[in-house]
Amino acid sequence: MSIRRTLIEISQVVLQALCALAVLTLVYSGGSAQADSMSGKWLSPAPSAARKNPIAPTQESIAAGQKIYSKTCTMCHGNSGDADGPAVIELNIHPAKLSDPQLATESDGALFWKITTGKKPMPAFGKRISETDRWHLVNYIRTLPKREAAISR
Repeated sequence: MSIRRTLIEISQVVLQALCALAVLTLVYSGGSAQADSMSGKWLSPAPSAARKNPIAPTQESIAAGQKIYSKTCTMCHGNSGDADGPAVIELNIHPAKLSDPQLATESDGALFWKITTGKKPMPAFGKRISETDRWHLVNYIRTLPKREAAISR
């Protein structure tokens, strides 16, 4: 067999693997992890965004959410949601700023869906945190102080 023919066969195998990977990516996302092509914003599916939080934002719920946030989210999102946790520099990641005033435009259902499904590098917490605790987490995130991003001059 010639070297050229071998290279062509290898190229075909690589191309098939890349196509399979693309198909798996589409299947895995289920078309649900959408990004607005104009803004690159991470959008939840409409049915998920429409979900209502069944847990009232009581002091108990917020305290439970804060405990979960401290254990699970602070490393990346930071204590106050400014995306300045210790893992940010170490892992070279750019987590969402939960202190961004734009967060107020997100529904509870959308936040719940994002926590549940994750988006790399953020893991999916659907199997790691109970449904009730994810709703508590949404309630706590709503209490984080909102700050406009600093304007560089």
